[in-house]
Amino acid sequence: MKFRQSIKSFFLWNVKEPTITHLLYSISHKVTIMKTIASINPATGQVNREFTLHSQEEISGKVRKSASAFEVWSSLDVSERADYLKNVSSLLRGKKEELGQLITMEMGKPVKQARAEVSKCAVIFDYYADNAQQLLASREEKTDAEKSVIFFEPMGTVLCIKPWNFPFWQVLSAASHILAGGNVILLKHSSYVPGCALKLEELFIEAGVPEGVFQTLLTDSSTASSLIGSDKIAAVSFTGGTDAGRKVAVEAASHMKKFVLELGGSDPFVVLEDADVKKAVEVAARSRFLNSGQTCIASKRFIVHEAIADEFTSGFVEQTMKMNVGDPFDEDTDIGPLVRLSQVEELDLQVHKSLDMGAKMELKGGPVEGEGFFYSPVILSNVNTDMPVMQQETFGPVAPIITFEGRDEAIRFANATPYGLGASIWCGELQDGISFAKKVHAGVVGVNGFFRPDACLPFGGMKNSGMGRELSDFGLYEFMHIRSMKLY
Repeated sequence: MKFRQSIKSFFLWNVKEPTITHLLYSISHKVTIMKTIASINPATGQVNREFTLHSQEEISGKVRKSASAFEVWSSLDVSERADYLKNVSSLLRGKKEELGQLITMEMGKPVKQARAEVSKCAVIFDYYADNAQQLLASREEKTDAEKSVIFFEPMGTVLCIKPWNFPFWQVLSAASHILAGGNVILLKHSSYVPGCALKLEELFIEAGVPEGVFQTLLTDSSTASSLIGSDKIAAVSFTGGTDAGRKVAVEAASHMKKFVLELGGSDPFVVLEDADVKKAVEVAARSRFLNSGQTCIASKRFIVHEAIADEFTSGFVEQTMKMNVGDPFDEDTDIGPLVRLSQVEELDLQVHKSLDMGAKMELKGGPVEGEGFFYSPVILSNVNTDMPVMQQETFGPVAPIITFEGRDEAIRFANATPYGLGASIWCGELQDGISFAKKVHAGVVGVNGFFRPDACLPFGGMKNSGMGRELSDFGLYEFMHIRSMKLY
């Protein structure tokens, strides 16, 4: 693997916000510090900029504004909302380079992948702009009444709590159908990407979307959680870790609020004995190390038939060694830094605990000395299902390989995880792969390929990987009141 030492030092913010510093003031001999959050460049470890959190008064004002905006937005015809969605998609395409650089500077994604993330967001907005009218049209059914109708109504303000790893996609893939349905959004983004969070709100304003329809809250997690109980919040869209998702679910359920959870994954990549090993190897490397391995839907556990295990392992190592680790602004970089030092430490701990339990290092990697939070890829063999790299979600460039003899064992290994988000099955006979895939506990599956989300397909997991769906008509209806009416 090649490691590039040079890291760009510039940053294009283009966020209309005054210069922010820690504000100190004294009242009755007491000093109060206004809370701030720092945007940190993962490639250097240096602070890009600090942002002041919104005050409680500011947050309350945004919540009220959101409720007023809902009255305006929901009263528009679907076709009018579609025009605004088209404006957003056009802006995303026109600002792809600027937005890609912002993503890379805040969370370290290789810039070529960051641009692709922005482009895919534009595609999603186009899909709902083109299809929302049809998807939201009322439906008639035959019953004992003269006429029976199913119709859809928006719920209101949706609180979106989103993570840092795909700072535009995780927000906009949900926002596309939430807004198309007539709902409005309050975004609580990860504290790692405040620049992206504010830029998202700015994009909607620039697109001419009515004021208050999409607003960003710079606040902490506890304040965001407290908003769930507000009578002005109708539902919650959450993407993040399983433990945090459980807390959101409990809070939302206690207030009878609708919620959708898109949580973690430890996706199996199963290679059957008659698979095209060369093709599987090529996709294995891409699907594991996309976004430096920091994605819930990445292939994370490689389950390979023992007859082809040596061929697969050597090919996987060879393919990985061709990947460049380094400056995320370099067009040739494939793997950038992890988002924080704590992420590097946690990942390395999972690897070393697994090595202590008997795993073998096929490709020796690990923390990279120097500035930034870099972690060179690790490939492990001789693993078992009790090791941390098999039981836990590894959020970084680590790939464990386990072998199997028969199909039943392969299915058992694939399902030996509390997660159930995605899976990738490799086989010779397609029908054989389909039959195998149906036995794997995963919400989305790719057969002889790696599953990538599409606007027309529902996305979501089973077990600890979440509840509900995003995208397609199923995702759209999650945040709609589905009502029935009989006319006698």
